[in-house]
Amino acid sequence: MSMDASPSAHRRPEPRSCKDLHPVVYGALGAAVLWFVLAVWAFSGQGYADYLLAIVSGFFVVAVAIPSILWHVGKAKDVRESAHENDAVHDNKRSFREWAAADFVTWQGRLRGSNAAVEALLPIATAAFGMTLFGIVFHIAAHNPIRLAG
Repeated sequence: MSMDASPSAHRRPEPRSCKDLHPVVYGALGAAVLWFVLAVWAFSGQGYADYLLAIVSGFFVVAVAIPSILWHVGKAKDVRESAHENDAVHDNKRSFREWAAADFVTWQGRLRGSNAAVEALLPIATAAFGMTLFGIVFHIAAHNPIRLAG
């Protein structure tokens, strides 16, 4: 068994760190918000509920649209700036698998990209799942009233 003079010749290259979430994570966040809004509509019915749900849904659309627009504008600016610098490597062009294996830099420290994705998605996905369960229970209770013995 021969040994190279350089022990690092057989090591994998160190993954680069990233400061931004991958576009797949942003898409999943948008999908989770859409799921939440649709789950909230399970409570629609007679009266003012539909009107108020439409207003709240509009707030969620704006809350997703503004960061999305800002992200696309920033992405276009990065592409223009990198064209001047001849830098062909972008975090957004990395596959999700590469991004998830890399370090994600936060103000508190570093963590794996996959952990950062889970931490970003967990709150809204949990709220959407919980709202779906509440909607199912609401419909079961509305259509099958409990009759108390009196």
